[in-house]
Amino acid sequence: MADTPLAWWRRQGLRFRLTAAAAAVLALALALSASVLLSVLDRALIDTVDASTRQQAQSVRVAADAGTLSSPITTHDGTIVQVLDRSGRITHVTYGTDRLVPLLDAAARARVLRDGRAAFLDGRPYAIPGPLRVVVLSADHGQTVLAARPIGEIQTSLGVAGRVLLVGTPALVVLLAVASWLMIGRTLRPISSLRRVAADITHTARSRRLPVPQSRDEVHALATTLNGMLARLEEAEQRQRALVSDAAHELRSPLASIRLQLEVALGHPEGQDWTETAEGVLEDALRLSRLAEDLLALARLDERGGVPARDEPVNLDEVVRQVTERYGEARLTACDPVVVRGDALDLSRVLTNLMDNAVRHTSSKVEVALTADGVLTVTDDGPGIPEQDRERVFNRFTRLDSGRSRDEGGAGLGLAIVRETVRAHGGTVVLADAAPGLRAVVRLPVSR
Repeated sequence: MADTPLAWWRRQGLRFRLTAAAAAVLALALALSASVLLSVLDRALIDTVDASTRQQAQSVRVAADAGTLSSPITTHDGTIVQVLDRSGRITHVTYGTDRLVPLLDAAARARVLRDGRAAFLDGRPYAIPGPLRVVVLSADHGQTVLAARPIGEIQTSLGVAGRVLLVGTPALVVLLAVASWLMIGRTLRPISSLRRVAADITHTARSRRLPVPQSRDEVHALATTLNGMLARLEEAEQRQRALVSDAAHELRSPLASIRLQLEVALGHPEGQDWTETAEGVLEDALRLSRLAEDLLALARLDERGGVPARDEPVNLDEVVRQVTERYGEARLTACDPVVVRGDALDLSRVLTNLMDNAVRHTSSKVEVALTADGVLTVTDDGPGIPEQDRERVFNRFTRLDSGRSRDEGGAGLGLAIVRETVRAHGGTVVLADAAPGLRAVVRLPVSR
């Protein structure tokens, strides 16, 4: 099946299409301009001839009205003049003009007089080469003045101009096409360079960047944007590798513990307390389960790209009460009615992670408060976190030394899940000093 012209056009390169489009537009513009130029030039020259002829006819009419016409009539610009009496007989003419046959018959004279404009006339029947422009004026005593000027030279000049434009217009189009081809090629050269370098960048050379041209144009903006994209991809890959490495490290400890306990139990079955072994294996299995759940939660957050799983009204005060009731050490100091938009399960997980951290590190009490402006705080009276580490603990698999020393400590994913979830809901989370202890402050936009 033959391709359509549109399909063929789309397969052509950008350089060819831009050059062809520019040449086509120029050709159309030049053709239209040439047509308008010739038309305006023709009209202007004819109007000039008409004005000059009418002026000569007016002079002859004045002389005819005064009875001072000489024979032959003298003109200085080659105008042909005939003066007719009431009966249509020619009484006065310019030198060499026909004295027997008027240039226009009675009907034609009447029509030109009525229209008030000059008329075209073929001069060949009157032994005059080329066409004429004829003006008719009415004089006293029934006389009529006919004045005519040949316009063959005008038509010759217009023909020469038309031929010049006919030759020059294609030449200009070709010249512009060549110039456009060269200029567009030079303009697209940085893009070709970007393409070649991009083709050389592989998964083993993510640190390479595309060349940025010096000109501050769209290509410069494109190169800058692509380099930013490459930087983000490299950063994402590094985070992914770090996540895999940290996850493997965290998985290795409970798996090694399970393996060791089982090997010892199987090696000395007669002196083994199987209940104690089962409890140890169960504890490590629970650690693996929590780690898998946290990794799955982070993977879902990354997959959604910072968007909540649901976008529906959530009574945040109800979520806070339900979660706080599960912790005997916690006390709800304030719980104003607050409605936010998002996912209730994700918000419940945020508070659960904050409560787990607070209960794990508190000395005696944990206080939870929710105010009407959407600010949720969880405060404990434990050792707190040094100010220089309060931002770092939100990174994945980050645990401080105090947290690492606790057997019940997590894998360092809880606060990372909190921050990603809060950001997905359009909020912020920070850690502040509670003197003594630590205060986690979550701010969420309130649904109005």
